[in-house]
Amino acid sequence: MSRQVIHTENAPAAIGTYSQAILVGDTLYLSGQIGLDPYSMELVEGIEAQIRRVFDNLKAVCEAAGGTLADIAKLNIFLTDLSHFQLVNQIMGEYFAQPYPARAALGVASLPKGALVEMDGVVIIHQ
Repeated sequence: MSRQVIHTENAPAAIGTYSQAILVGDTLYLSGQIGLDPYSMELVEGIEAQIRRVFDNLKAVCEAAGGTLADIAKLNIFLTDLSHFQLVNQIMGEYFAQPYPARAALGVASLPKGALVEMDGVVIIHQ
């Protein structure tokens, strides 16, 4: 089965040795997204803005592969402060409808570029 690199200018360019996403068959593997603005490549200010930017970045990559956020089967959330978990839930409710994806939320010591939140996931693209 072939692997297809997914790239969009509407999400931050990869800043290392990885791709924004890889599509294998109908399964899209999303790399972690932090709250970088895709045009300035600067981290947006504050936890709420970062959470929204991460969801917008994930959405852009899903759309570049022919999917939507609703196609995410598994979402992984990494937070440097788990007290922000309720805010993630609240904002996630603005981006997703039932049935919600399977999800894990983990507290981590630090994230790239000093980000407060990072998310990655697995998407099933319905073609």
